[in-house]
Amino acid sequence: PTPPNRCVIVIDQALPAGRAANAAAVIALTIGARHPVLVGEPLIDASGFHHPGLIPIGIAVLTGSQRELSEIRQKGLSAGCDVIDFPVEGQQTKNYQFFREAVSAIEPEALSYVGVALVGQKKVISKIVADLTLLN
Repeated sequence: PTPPNRCVIVIDQALPAGRAANAAAVIALTIGARHPVLVGEPLIDASGFHHPGLIPIGIAVLTGSQRELSEIRQKGLSAGCDVIDFPVEGQQTKNYQFFREAVSAIEPEALSYVGVALVGQKKVISKIVADLTLLN
């Protein structure tokens, strides 16, 4: 398969800054674990110190409504993107087992998300998120 060349994270526009940052960080960690090829070579400064590699294709962090997040998730799945979603229940507890149990009791169409990421091909993803704005 072709390596991904586009990565976006879409965050619920209603979240306060701290929760939005948390959602983006949680999702980004999972992206890195699922797509280690997206981690670039180490950065070496003038003294020769090696800084950890970062994602060379960048990650756009966009915002949308919860309804849009669900639509983006579905469009991403239909288009063959890797979709990383973060259900709202994840920010309602610090206990991962409780989070898992809460999600397991919800029908898929009833899930709401604080964030959704799409990883895949630029043309496909750009079309899905074309109308969204950057998180600010």
